[in-house]
Amino acid sequence: MDDVPIMQETLQQSPFTFADRVRLPIELDAARLQADLTELAGSIWVDHYVRQNYEGDWEVLPLRFTAGATHPVMQAYSSPSATVFEDGPLLDRAPYFREALARFECPLQAVRLMRLTPGSIIKEHHDHDLAAEWGTARVHIPIVTNSDVEFMVNRTPVAMAPGSVWYLRLSDPHSVANRGTTDRVHLVIDCTANDWFTGMLRAA
Repeated sequence: MDDVPIMQETLQQSPFTFADRVRLPIELDAARLQADLTELAGSIWVDHYVRQNYEGDWEVLPLRFTAGATHPVMQAYSSPSATVFEDGPLLDRAPYFREALARFECPLQAVRLMRLTPGSIIKEHHDHDLAAEWGTARVHIPIVTNSDVEFMVNRTPVAMAPGSVWYLRLSDPHSVANRGTTDRVHLVIDCTANDWFTGMLRAA
């Protein structure tokens, strides 16, 4: 009981309202997500541009990106100053991805698939602005994964099953290791944390 006042003081001093990981009350059909992923199998993936943050293969397939971007690298990377986004042509071949995105009653920014191949790791790092309290949230939706994928936020694992939908506060330190024998692919959504989104965080 002696620790209670200390814990309460720590919570009061925290700049964050929400937990560093929240499973959102949205359920998606993993099989339909995987079917859309298969439909896009022949598409050209782009190496993640921040090469110092990973070892192995960490690749991006842009689905929604900064308006007017035409080069695949510029589609995969959105400048922090970007304010207008548009759906890319790949979404026309992925109807369930579109259906999943329509579940979000908030402005969508960049949307992409992110693939981490077997034996690859994403080193611990943090993304400066990705916290719902600061206006921009990142959502991860696993499509294919395996039991040997370890996704850490604040050095604590987050177990995410295909079809589950997660807000992760990635302004905090995080890392990923794929120690399995199959790819890990997530649908990753950046969105504006409006009242609808923060209301979901509170409800969850």
